Amino acid sequence: MNLFDKVSEDIKKAMLAREKVRLEALRGAKKEFLEAKTAKGANGELSDENATKILVKMVKQRKESARIYQENNRQELADNELAEAAVLEEYLPGQLSPEELDAELKAIIAETGATGPRDMGKVMGVASKRLAGRAEGRAISEAVKNLLNS
Repeated sequence: MNLFDKVSEDIKKAMLAREKVRLEALRGAKKEFLEAKTAKGANGELSDENATKILVKMVKQRKESARIYQENNRQELADNELAEAAVLEEYLPGQLSPEELDAELKAIIAETGATGPRDMGKVMGVASKRLAGRAEGRAISEAVKNLLNS
């Protein structure tokens, strides 16, 4: 079952269980999936890879909104955003621990032949594609910078 079908199925389950936050988060994801499927050049198809990219973007947006709400002392809105982000994260591949991320990046650095900070772009290009959905871009960038500077 692909990601689109799984989200659609889980929407039905959330309706039956009357789980409001879960239902809202999944409906938002399905809306984004449908827009991606009907976008120009998509041929009515949505790969799991593209669906994962959409979910990563949505989680990032929810976390950023929560941060802004917290800065403005609107904790109840922040809690809702974080709850929706947690629901969406369930559909993402497991996140890498810092140790696993370092190991993956060391392999990518060896593979690309990077030797110093000026090769960061080369490493980031490969790492961003390979680790999509499994690590945040900011964490990848910081780890690459540390590894290339040492």
